[in-house]
Amino acid sequence: MLQGNPADGRYNERVPGLTLFAGKGGVGKTTLSAAYAVHRAQRRKGRVLVMSTDPAHSLGDVLQLRLGDRVRRVPLASRTAQLYAWQISAQKQFDKFLRAERESILDLAASATIFTREELEPLLDSTLPGMAEVAALLALSDLLEAKQYDEIVVDTAPLGHTLRLFSLPEHFARFLTFLETAASRDQALAAAFARKQIEPSPLIGKWAAMVDSVQEALSATHSRLMMVTTPETFALNETERAKAWLRDAAPRLEISGIVLNRTVATPGKCERCRRRARATASARKFLGMHFRGVPLAVAPDPGGPVLGAKALAAFGDHVFGGRALRMTTSVPPSRSPKLSDTEWPDLDTPLSFTVGKGGVGKTTISAGLAFHQRRQHKQVPVTICSTDPAPSLDDVFEAKIGDRPVKVLNDSRLQALEIDSLSEFAEWSGRVKQKISQALTGGSARGVQVDLSFERRLLTALLDVVPPGVDEIFATFRIMDLLSSESRVASSELRSAQGAERVASKRKSKAAGDRATQASPRLVMDMAPTGHALELLRTPARLLHWCRLLLKTLAPHRTLPLVLDLAVEVATVEQRARDLAALLRDPRRAEIWPVMLAEPLPDQETSRLLEALDELEAPSRTLFVNRVLAEQDTRGCRRCERERQWQLATLISLQRRYRGRTLYCVREFPREIAGAEGLKAFTRELWQLD
Repeated sequence: MLQGNPADGRYNERVPGLTLFAGKGGVGKTTLSAAYAVHRAQRRKGRVLVMSTDPAHSLGDVLQLRLGDRVRRVPLASRTAQLYAWQISAQKQFDKFLRAERESILDLAASATIFTREELEPLLDSTLPGMAEVAALLALSDLLEAKQYDEIVVDTAPLGHTLRLFSLPEHFARFLTFLETAASRDQALAAAFARKQIEPSPLIGKWAAMVDSVQEALSATHSRLMMVTTPETFALNETERAKAWLRDAAPRLEISGIVLNRTVATPGKCERCRRRARATASARKFLGMHFRGVPLAVAPDPGGPVLGAKALAAFGDHVFGGRALRMTTSVPPSRSPKLSDTEWPDLDTPLSFTVGKGGVGKTTISAGLAFHQRRQHKQVPVTICSTDPAPSLDDVFEAKIGDRPVKVLNDSRLQALEIDSLSEFAEWSGRVKQKISQALTGGSARGVQVDLSFERRLLTALLDVVPPGVDEIFATFRIMDLLSSESRVASSELRSAQGAERVASKRKSKAAGDRATQASPRLVMDMAPTGHALELLRTPARLLHWCRLLLKTLAPHRTLPLVLDLAVEVATVEQRARDLAALLRDPRRAEIWPVMLAEPLPDQETSRLLEALDELEAPSRTLFVNRVLAEQDTRGCRRCERERQWQLATLISLQRRYRGRTLYCVREFPREIAGAEGLKAFTRELWQLD
């Protein structure tokens, strides 16, 4: 129940009020934001909207409603309560935004640049930074302007990408700068030749006003930010780190309240629940120390999913209204699936990606795969890398990990790094901008110098317009470089081994070659949560088009030596994007390892993820189901037995739907996985769903 009520009715009289639920993936943001919205709709007079900005939506699953890309009213017990729900379709929302202004934008840019309308259209369709975040920004702008709702509740994407949403107005402003620059050629020529000024485009002024409006809304004056966490160490550490991240991404926004979810207060005789009760007490102490004065809400673990408006109302009244919890958690009928003991799989391809909903344990599974590979194949070097904007490899390996490979677990052949994807792109674009400045610096003189000055500004503005997923692409380029480097080392070792063995015997030489082939390095990429990980697979085509625009801008000045060097650099990126696109679809070189929990909501989201992977022809033959409870873990505890029944029902469903995949089940461990001993215990046991 609530302590220091952050949802007090007097706090919500503003019209409209904006409440954002944020936190690490998998901590229960969707359930809590939906429960809060139901609670508020039934408590106050007025219209309440709950909307999801997560590319991997599960709001409809929680509400038990089929939500399309339009606002839908949610039926509630109270007829006077008005609650509406909306899962934003990023593509459709962005298309709606462009539809009204598309011709004006194309006319503006095409008339003032060397690009044709056909070349610019894909730029408009796909090149704004972070399609999902842009869609959320546009939707918020429309809602705030229309004032149709008295309160808006936002279920955000996992924390790393939510921080992008908070800082998006700045990124969106860069797109406006590109358009403004594109339109400025006529102004420059008019000033140079006709000695007159051309009025700036009213379209740009309109968009700039929209950016200002959203920036004002995303401030402590008009918004509340509710951070959601759980008693798990990983979640608590990320919540604490979020304070610093927020200061950088959204300095005008403050944490207004914290919800500690999935707590256990009265454990009874169950050892598992006793451990969780101790973790809950420790978490409350941790949050009290690190977030002094911030109201804390405590949400219990009911032992099953909170689904449907009735259950959400009871849950919300308890967590945000302080009422006694009056909610029954149903238990689905199920039979026990057959689980057999098996070994952890080897990494048969040079590159592996772990993907899945936030909070399902991708980082732990990634670490387990890497750790097992090193234990079973001593000659194989392994590097594990996180591209998640909010990484947690530090917690798993109990070491300080940055953007350079470091040895972990005292194993020189096991390395880890956390790549700052945006910095990778920024470093490349900064280097290119410097070359542009050297190659195309021009003054205000007439003729060619005016053109060179314009092209320099246009190229610089275009480099600031980041295609969706391009930061992950450049992080992957970095990984490919590591892979090539490790391969060169392995090849050198192979030549040395073969040379030594050749002296002994031809038979031994062949064995050395076989061993060295098996010893080719392995790279494991711990990806960002589902929706943003899929962007990586879709981005190479977008990046190719973006590179073509850069190259065409350079073409008129290709006789300049520095421009030729710059063109080579851009063409290199284009070729690497082609190579990456081919690699991501080659089952001999890459493998995608989806990870999920045996729960209804992750189950439905995983189904959509696997469908998307099939559409993209991405190589994926397995599925990891994490944190599965064994019968002996739940015996004598109604809460844990109820949770296990839900898991069994989910496993039966998975077995029926994914007969062509190998389904691995990872048992829930009594402690969080960290360090060599933790990973050794973690990888000692694995089940396969037969």
